[in-house]
Amino acid sequence: MPASFDGKLVVAISSRALFDFEDENRVFDRDGEAAYVALQLGRLDVPAKPGVAFPLVKKLLAFNTPDAQRVEVVILSKNDPVSGLRVFRSAQRAGLRVERGVFTRGRDPYRYLDALRANLFLSANERDVMSALDARIPAARVVPESAHAASRHAAEVRIAFDGDAVLFSDEAERVYQADGLDAFTRHETARVDTPLPPGPFKPLLEALHRLQTAGTAMRLRTALVTARSAPAHERAVKTLMHWKIAVDEALFLGGLDKGEFLKAFEPDFYFDDQRGHVESAGKHVATGHVPFGIAGRKPA
Repeated sequence: MPASFDGKLVVAISSRALFDFEDENRVFDRDGEAAYVALQLGRLDVPAKPGVAFPLVKKLLAFNTPDAQRVEVVILSKNDPVSGLRVFRSAQRAGLRVERGVFTRGRDPYRYLDALRANLFLSANERDVMSALDARIPAARVVPESAHAASRHAAEVRIAFDGDAVLFSDEAERVYQADGLDAFTRHETARVDTPLPPGPFKPLLEALHRLQTAGTAMRLRTALVTARSAPAHERAVKTLMHWKIAVDEALFLGGLDKGEFLKAFEPDFYFDDQRGHVESAGKHVATGHVPFGIAGRKPA
């Protein structure tokens, strides 16, 4: 009987998101593919340093037990197969049970996300991430320069999400961008009992909710961290209730800088659509940019 990912949390991740290949990538940009491949081959037995998403992946894999494999991590990379050897060896030496990989040597890797049944795609390449989002796969561009500080909570995965254009659609954000805060507040108050349309990360939140109820020694804690404030907060809460998904913490910050609050929550990863919030968060926690919606796809 063939292997199956049914019912599992599947994370597809690029080699640069999992490991710190920034030096190698600079060689690729400066000297081309042949020099890059030669460098990776020469460092085949040199373990790569952890990348920005490494702590998250390590913790998620800890949900697996000898009796149940609840999480699958698959390398999905534009690297060539030779460079893939170093990725697998580095994972093995780091104690990560990563058994599957797809290496496309420069071609678009997102084409394989449906076949992988991926619940999340993490990559350092914004164009690949945008293509994945267009294909309705939760995806984020990892920010390699964001803080790599691992959480102190060894037995708990902590993940934080922005609301509009991440968990929810950008419907309300479009009103805010067009007509300002007062119009946004009126819009949300008038629709308080109408659930917001789902955003790109709803499927991931659903998968995490299933993992949260697995009853393992590892725990999972989620947070909504949003610029919304009262009374616009109510529609967000009621939307989650309509979805029958609970988050453990909700921070309605009313435009306050998110960075310090995320520092206090100590997530293993945070997802936001707006570059300014990503920059602020990245000073304190591992961060992913979700280039989705009217604000998320504004040029840098």
